[in-house]
Amino acid sequence: MSTVAPEAPQPPATDERLLKTSPLRKLMGRPELGSVVGAIAVFLFFAIFADSFLRASSLATVLYASSTIGIMAVPVALLMIGGEFDLSAGVMVTTSALVSSMFSYQMTANVWVGVGVSLLVTLAIGVFNGVMLTRTDPPSFIITLGTFLMLTGMNLGFTKLISGTVSTKSISDMEGFSSAKALFASTLTIGGVDFKITILWWLVLIVVATWILLRTRVGNWIYAVGGGEDAARAVGVPVNKTKIGLYMGVAFGAWISGQHLLFSFDVVQSGEGVGNELIYIIAAVIGGCLITGGYGSAVGAAIGALIFGMTSKGIVFAEWNPDWFKFFLGAMLLLATLLNAWVRKRAEATK
Repeated sequence: MSTVAPEAPQPPATDERLLKTSPLRKLMGRPELGSVVGAIAVFLFFAIFADSFLRASSLATVLYASSTIGIMAVPVALLMIGGEFDLSAGVMVTTSALVSSMFSYQMTANVWVGVGVSLLVTLAIGVFNGVMLTRTDPPSFIITLGTFLMLTGMNLGFTKLISGTVSTKSISDMEGFSSAKALFASTLTIGGVDFKITILWWLVLIVVATWILLRTRVGNWIYAVGGGEDAARAVGVPVNKTKIGLYMGVAFGAWISGQHLLFSFDVVQSGEGVGNELIYIIAAVIGGCLITGGYGSAVGAAIGALIFGMTSKGIVFAEWNPDWFKFFLGAMLLLATLLNAWVRKRAEATK
């Protein structure tokens, strides 16, 4: 009678979540890796070809230019990770500034009242975009394009109706202006170098957004919604609330930027902001965000804004013709997109 040989013992199954990941593999999986390489390259380029680029005052100017873009690029990046766009982000900044200025002037109220009303109005615009997206069929591109056009017309129409011109009246002599200016448009002197307070606002937004994405359940929802809306719903993610919250985040960034615009120059031109929404999206894409959603980081968007700031000011410091700026910006966008795609493929291949 033949005997059956005992089966060789099988090695215990290993949970892939417990496998150790090398630091290099983790680095290759970061969405902002491409933008970091690009930022280093841009910095070295202008450090060589622009003599004044490395001066402390010049770097402070670069950081200021970067922060004015970065304050919006960070929440726009979160929205893009969630799989949506907001083409009204640029003019929403101007709307926020106009509401603060005109409400304060017409009501002869403390400037802080206008600032508070502006916050409510701007957040309401964000809610409007989010609700329209989640309750109707058109994509975010169409919905926010409609909002963009409506806000552009309202900014001009209401400003001319109330002020009689295309710009607001001065509110610099009104109560509360100095304290509001200190919060939104003041200058901090550190080591003899002047830094705009928008840099601090920018850093705070980066930290908060990164914490939300990496350390909270909401961050998991954002990535899940961007990765696949139907799949996210199937596992219990509140898709509609998440998207509305993301649009409110963009609106909050627009409010901060709008107040800085107002309290930096005292008056606001109603036609400002048109086209800036593309710059915010470009900064997010350069920073590693995918157009299709589900991938990206707040840090990457901040680095994308930094690249924008270095390029815009570096051309000035190098005394080149600024007409070429858009060419360099377009080239960076294409290179960053290709580099980010390569990094992502490498990351997926090493998993």
